[in-house]
Amino acid sequence: MPLMSGSESLSPEAIHEEIYAMGKRARAAGHALANLAADQKNSILRAMAAELRSQATVILSENAKDLEDGRENGLSSAMLDRLRLNESRLEAMADGVEQVAQLSDPVGDVLDEKERPNGMKIQQVRVPIGVIGIIFESRPNVTSDAAVLCLKSGNATILRGGSEAIHSNRAICDALQTGGEAEGLPPSSIQLVPFTDRESVKEMASMDRYLDLIIPRGGKGLIETVVSLARMPVIKHYDGICHVFVDEAAELEMARLITVDAKTQKPGVCNALETLLVHEGVAEKLLPEVASSLACLGVELRGCQRTEEILGEVVGVATEEDWRAEYLDLILSIKVVASKEEAIEHINLYGSHHTDCIVTDDLESAEKFLREVDSACTFHNLSTRFSDGEEFGFGAEIGISTDKIHARGPMALRELTSYQYRVRGNGQLKESPY
Repeated sequence: MPLMSGSESLSPEAIHEEIYAMGKRARAAGHALANLAADQKNSILRAMAAELRSQATVILSENAKDLEDGRENGLSSAMLDRLRLNESRLEAMADGVEQVAQLSDPVGDVLDEKERPNGMKIQQVRVPIGVIGIIFESRPNVTSDAAVLCLKSGNATILRGGSEAIHSNRAICDALQTGGEAEGLPPSSIQLVPFTDRESVKEMASMDRYLDLIIPRGGKGLIETVVSLARMPVIKHYDGICHVFVDEAAELEMARLITVDAKTQKPGVCNALETLLVHEGVAEKLLPEVASSLACLGVELRGCQRTEEILGEVVGVATEEDWRAEYLDLILSIKVVASKEEAIEHINLYGSHHTDCIVTDDLESAEKFLREVDSACTFHNLSTRFSDGEEFGFGAEIGISTDKIHARGPMALRELTSYQYRVRGNGQLKESPY
């Protein structure tokens, strides 16, 4: 299938045929991948990294095409920067592949084992999921990250990137598959949908015969579309509406520093702070200090009535929509609360179940917060920016899940596996036929 540009289009029938052919090839590759030993997969990964370096000129040339198209199509400077590759970013991509090779392989781990009274021996063992579809936007490094994590966990993968990075994604995918095949990677283990028609998303989401799991990474619109169409399990997070609650027993300088870091260190990411909750007992002392620090960094503040009374004109009026907003920008909403119970209630009502933090020296209050806030990650006395697979020591992640079934929080290698029961006996019968 030739690479399709944004101006070209295929019929729905042709897209259907190509996507399902990819699925059939991926299923065969998945069966082969499940039988690879850990050292084989690590050799493949190292070969992939070498091929990325070897194909640097080609990859950067293809990336230049995407950048040129992006400028012509009016992409913002921020979007162009997300799209841009250079020698250092490509080297970081190759380094990332080598780091995955150094991670412990979860496939084959024995999760539980027991022997029943009748002598049956039961093991619960980690196994690959099979074939994973990943639909993503913008950043070409996701192509590499997703492919190598799926490979290490024994899964075949079908990738569908956005039109803005189609040339870059194709070059990266080709380098990974070609480099890996030299060390025994099964054909079609890593496939990229070669066109960007929206019909391809619909076809992937309907292909439960070949796709065992689908993971959308991108804006809320993309995720809602995939969820509404998918006939297989979907792992996702819609928003990152993260909170910091400053308790009345907090060390206030720590609270100020955590707030500033969580909001401003990288505001356009899903684990950045969006709403600050402050106990009324410390609000008058803390809020002016926080506001001063954030003003120096260009943060717009929107607050409740009590916040306005304390800060005056430096804060705008927060509306109901602000409590549900994922700004991904230098904007922060602030609410003064009467108790930790009110803070927990606010987070569970307005939050996105991603990452929420309490700042307090009261361990009993901290444990109550950690236990009662219904989020994938609950923190005590640290920035929400640490909600990340690499920071958790997982080495890498494919995203953050706010779902509750199968995977929750940073999705790393373990979360890309399922499990199987292996039962061994010596002739046991449920009931004798004689």
